[in-house]
Amino acid sequence: MNDVNTVEIQSILAADLDRAMIEARQRTQAEKDLPTLTKAELAELLFEQVGLNKREAKDMVETFFDEIRNALERGESVKLSGFGNFQLRDKPQRPGRNPKTGEEIPITARRVVTFHASQKLKGMVEACSVPALDRAA
Repeated sequence: MNDVNTVEIQSILAADLDRAMIEARQRTQAEKDLPTLTKAELAELLFEQVGLNKREAKDMVETFFDEIRNALERGESVKLSGFGNFQLRDKPQRPGRNPKTGEEIPITARRVVTFHASQKLKGMVEACSVPALDRAA
């Protein structure tokens, strides 16, 4: 009887360990996924908090990002008070190297979009991140 109980206990412990490992992996994946907010989630928040119907909420989010995109395509900066600024920057051609061969190759001039967070947004993020760092320690 003792041998049977030992085998049963070992089996239960192994199953519990497997379950704990799976849950730990799921928690780790969930933590990686936490910082992502999608356009669909923004539309859902508009639906829930503002009272727009789902179609209107989705259209509003799409229009918002289309307008930002269109302004940038026209060469305009986008300033969102209390959030930040999207700006265009022209980067000149510069020399580069092929990492495999070491051959020097030119990197062509290009235009890039930059985002600079406002002081208000930076302050809010910093205030929210302090408790998270304390929990990790």
